[in-house]
Amino acid sequence: MSERFAIAQVTPYPWEDAHPVNAFAASVARELSARGHRLLILAPTRSPDLVRESRKAIRAAREDPGSLFDPGGAPRVLGVGELLQLAPSRRAVAPAPPVDVARTVEEALSVAPLDLVHVHEPFAPSAASVALRYSHALNVGSFHAPTDRVLSTQVARRLVERVFGRLDARTAAFEATRELMSRWFPADYRLLRPGAGLVARPPRPPDGPVRIAFCDTEERGALRLFLRALRRLPAELRWEVTIVTPTGHAPTGLLRAALRERVHVLAETEATVEEVLGRADVLVAASLGYAPAPGLLLRALGAGAVPLAARLDAYEEILRGGELGLLFEPGDVLVLAAQLERLLRDVPLRERLAEQVAASRPALAWSRVAVDCEALYAEVAARRHPAEGSPAVRARLAERPLIDVDLHMHTDHSPDCATPVEVLLATAAAQGLGAIAVTDHNEIAGALEAREKAAEFGMKVIVGEEVKTAAQGEVIGLFIEEKIPRGMTLAETIAAIKAQGGLVYVPHPFDRMHAVPDYEHLLDALDDLDALEVFNPRIAIPSFNDEAVRFAAKYRIVAGAGSDSHVAQGLGSVRIKMRDFDGPEEFLESLRAADIVRTPSSLLYVQALKFLQTKATPAGARRAARERRVRRAVASRARRK
Repeated sequence: MSERFAIAQVTPYPWEDAHPVNAFAASVARELSARGHRLLILAPTRSPDLVRESRKAIRAAREDPGSLFDPGGAPRVLGVGELLQLAPSRRAVAPAPPVDVARTVEEALSVAPLDLVHVHEPFAPSAASVALRYSHALNVGSFHAPTDRVLSTQVARRLVERVFGRLDARTAAFEATRELMSRWFPADYRLLRPGAGLVARPPRPPDGPVRIAFCDTEERGALRLFLRALRRLPAELRWEVTIVTPTGHAPTGLLRAALRERVHVLAETEATVEEVLGRADVLVAASLGYAPAPGLLLRALGAGAVPLAARLDAYEEILRGGELGLLFEPGDVLVLAAQLERLLRDVPLRERLAEQVAASRPALAWSRVAVDCEALYAEVAARRHPAEGSPAVRARLAERPLIDVDLHMHTDHSPDCATPVEVLLATAAAQGLGAIAVTDHNEIAGALEAREKAAEFGMKVIVGEEVKTAAQGEVIGLFIEEKIPRGMTLAETIAAIKAQGGLVYVPHPFDRMHAVPDYEHLLDALDDLDALEVFNPRIAIPSFNDEAVRFAAKYRIVAGAGSDSHVAQGLGSVRIKMRDFDGPEEFLESLRAADIVRTPSSLLYVQALKFLQTKATPAGARRAARERRVRRAVASRARRK
C-alpha cells in the first residue's frame, strides 16, 4: 500500500464554473479520497456562504489542524473569495486576486498539515500562484491548455519564472502543452492526460437520423463556421443538430427554413454538455485555434460520440492523428462540410470509428488519472530526507550540555573580511559561543589556524570553506581538511566535500541578491544536502530566508543558521542552541533537534563596518587596526587565564 498523503488541489477558476480545470481538480480529488488520501480543494467562489463557512473552518483549524479535512473522507472545498471576471468568457485570463483571497489562501496553507499542494495553471496573478507563494508543502504544478496565458506572461517573465521555481514537479495535459511550456519555461514536464466521465449511452434508434452536437459554451467563435458547413450538406441526408449555447440563442438565420427545423438550440441551463454528448453520434469541434477546448473532445470520447475536429495540435493528439475521429484544417468550411457528409453517408466508417472510440473509453477514466497522480506524488515525496536520524546517537547526545553555535563566519583569509583569527575567537568567546564554523571564501587556512588556537579561547572550531561554484552559487563544506578549488560545478563541489567525509551545508540558498543555486540544481542535489541555512541576518529581504525555511521543511533537510559575519561585531546575531557534539555524525544529529535563536541586529550597521574595515580604510591603517585588534584579543585571553 502506498503512503497516504494530505493534499490540496488549487484551481484559479471560480468553483461554480464548469471549467475543465475545475473538473480535473474535483474528479482527481474524489478518486484520491476513495484511495485513502485526505483532500482539500481551494478555489475562488462567488458564494458568500461558502466563503464564510470556509473561513470559519480555517479559524477553527488553528486549534485542531486535522479538523480542516472532512471527517467522512470526502474532499472538502474551501472557497477563498471572489475573483471578479474581466471578460464574459469563462476561459478568460483570471484577474488579480483581491487581498482577502491571498490572505485566505495563506491562512489555509499555514494551518493545514499538508504533504502536497497541487496547483493548476499557476500563472500569476491567480489563487494558484498565491498558493505557491505560501505553500510549506511539496508543490506539483499542472498546465492544461494555457496558450493565452503563456503569451501574456512574457512581459513579466522573470516574475513568472520565480513563481514556477517553487514547483517540485510539473505536468502537462497534452504533448502540445508540454512543447509550448518547455519552449517558454524550460523544465521537465511529465505528461498527465486529463480524464473524462464515462457516460452511459442510451440505445440508438436503428433508423433514426444521425445526431450531431455542437457546444458553443466550450468553443467560442466557431458556431458560424459550423452553420455554414450545414448549409452545404445535400438535402437528402438525414441528420439533426443540438447546439448548446450560454443563452439558448444562435444565428440560425444563416440556414434555410428547412434546415432550421433540424437544429435545436439549448441554453446551458437546459441541458448539460454530458447529456447532449451522451445522445450524440458525432461531435463537431471547429475551433479556429484561439480558444481550443481539448477537454470537450475528451468528454465526447467519454460519452462515445465520434469527433470531427479542427486539426489543432491538442485535438489531433487526442484523436491519435485521426484514429478516433476525422479532422479538417481550421477555418476550412468546405472540408468541414465534406467530412460531415462523409460521416453521414458512410455508415461502416461511422460504426468503425464508434467502435474505436468505445475501446478507448476505459483509458479516460478519472481513476486512471488518480493512479498517475498518486505515483507522481509518491516519487516527489520519496525525495524527502528521513524524518528521524539515529536513535543511538540521539540517546548519546541527550547527556551532553547545550551550547551556542554559529555556523557561518569569515576571517581576514577571505578577501572581503578584515577580522584576524584571534579577534574572531576572542569575540566568539565573549559572545558566549561554544562552537563556531569558520567558512572563509575559497580558502581553508583561516579555519585551520582557528582550530589550532581554539583551545586557548575555550572554543570548538569546525573547519569549513565557502566554495564558489561555476555559476551555481556557493556551498559550504564542513568538517573538511583540504582546500576545495573554486569554479567546479555544484555536483563536483559536493562530491569533493563528500570525498573528505565532510558535510554539505548550503548557505543563503535563495538570496537572489547574490549568486545562488537554481531551484533545479538544489533538487538535483537533494540526496547529498546535509543541512540548509534557513536564517542569515545579512540577507536584506526577509522573504529569502522564509523561502529557505519552506524548502528545508518540506524536504526534511536539517536546518542551520549563521551570522555570515564579515566583522567581529556581527558574531552572535544568530545562534543555534544544540547539544555538544564530537564529529560530523553527532553534529548533524544534534543540529536536527536544535533551536535557532535570532538576536536583533542592524544589517546596515554590520555592512557599514565591513565596508570601513575592508574598502574605505587605507591599507596601512587597516594593518594597524588589525594589529590593535590582535593585541586586544591576546590581552583579553591573558586576563581570562
